[in-house]
Amino acid sequence: MILRRLLHALPAFALTLFILVLVDLQLRTRSDQNPTAPFARERTASLSRTVAVNQHRDVVLENQKQKRQKWREMKPQQLSLKLTDIFIAVKTTGRFHKTRLALLLETWISRTKDHTYIFTDSPDEDISSEGFNVVVTDCSPEHSHQALSCKMAAEYHHFMASDKKWFCHVDDDNYLNPGALLSLLTAFPGESDIYVGKPSLDRPMRAQELLEGNKTRDVRFWFATGGAGFCLSRKLAEKMAPWASGPRFEQTSAVIMLPDDCTVGFIVERRLGISMVHSNMFHSHLENLLLISPSDIPKQVSLSYGWFENKMNSVELKGVFTKDEDPSRFRTVHCLLYPTTSWCPVALNNALSWNQHVLQ
Repeated sequence: MILRRLLHALPAFALTLFILVLVDLQLRTRSDQNPTAPFARERTASLSRTVAVNQHRDVVLENQKQKRQKWREMKPQQLSLKLTDIFIAVKTTGRFHKTRLALLLETWISRTKDHTYIFTDSPDEDISSEGFNVVVTDCSPEHSHQALSCKMAAEYHHFMASDKKWFCHVDDDNYLNPGALLSLLTAFPGESDIYVGKPSLDRPMRAQELLEGNKTRDVRFWFATGGAGFCLSRKLAEKMAPWASGPRFEQTSAVIMLPDDCTVGFIVERRLGISMVHSNMFHSHLENLLLISPSDIPKQVSLSYGWFENKMNSVELKGVFTKDEDPSRFRTVHCLLYPTTSWCPVALNNALSWNQHVLQ
């Protein structure tokens, strides 16, 4: 009897045991899966970070692509720059018409005649009759900061009235290389605020700015010396108008009691907050031109002549001649010359004379 009852209960017992084992197995499976949950979350977070990094990289690459595209769009504007787009102003005075200015008229000005303007204080029919652009100002022939600023004001006024893209100033003792000048200006982005030249000092100019009530304050700024030449983009020149147009340039010059080239630097750096671009391709009579390597001569924008440390400024042409030429047929090889020109100014007894000369 007892055995019969046990046999009847056995299936129910087995079913109960099976259910218990199944439940235990499920609990163990869940327990085994729980420790992996943090790792799963970490993998998800890592994947999110990777996606974010990739998205940031894509944004950066797209911005760089847009900048490159913008640069490519700007470059053709400068590639189309022509030499005739440059307004070249030469400052001189009556007593130098037959000496300094005559040399320039025979050389580089003869090649830039249509867009070079000579600003002087004395009329000269001989020069005007040859078709050169002579602007006779009402400025004094003196070498004072007022007289110099008067002529610079006239230069600025005539440039603003022109359709030229660049304003470049040189003095009557500067030899200008038009090709190098064009290459320099072409390198700048179009429609930019550019003031480029070479300072005569190794530090910013220090001046006293005159304020109302006879008060003054110290100011510091870089300026490009007019003795080496400098250039201004039209966009920047237009911004200078509140301090440079009409009588304002001379008034601004009086505020700092400094000449024209200093006044330009003061307006650009102090009034407009735009930094001057320093270039070593401009040279004045204050420099020793013998330090320029002959191979670098064609790259220079301007040269000048004068006395430096009791020696006449000159440029050594040795190594610049083409192999088809014989330098011995020239009396001297110390010249203010660019290989692209057809004239060579030669230092001779504290003066300059010219030997006709052809270089490739």
